[in-house]
Amino acid sequence: HIDDAVAKGAKVLAGGRRLTELGPNYYAPTVLAGANAEMACACEETFGPVAPLTVFDDEAEVIAAANDTPFGLAAYFYSQDVRRIWRVAGLLETGIVGINEGALAAEAAPFGGVKESGYGREGSTHGLDDYLHTKYLCQGQLD
Repeated sequence: HIDDAVAKGAKVLAGGRRLTELGPNYYAPTVLAGANAEMACACEETFGPVAPLTVFDDEAEVIAAANDTPFGLAAYFYSQDVRRIWRVAGLLETGIVGINEGALAAEAAPFGGVKESGYGREGSTHGLDDYLHTKYLCQGQLD
């Protein structure tokens, strides 16, 4: 994804190389400036330490770009504005949202995505939901 982004105009601000001194499967945390929707890092799930930076004019443009993907595992954003936090978190089409937090996984929290990033949840009591059938009973008078 990094090679693709650089070929399409992104600039590596940090990282961008294998950490061979640690072993064959380590990659330096990488920050890319100038990322756009044409790059693989913007339209495919990148399972690695890559942070592509994109400039937006307004919040609506950010939400539209974030949701314009077939994937929806997790989203992350930072804000101190409580109204914006609730608004943006509600509009993001993902199963997990990290707000002012990058390490959001916990054994007691439900984990899972939406769209092509998964169905259902694992962990927490919600992990059992796929194995249960909810039945509603409404009983009237017994006279």
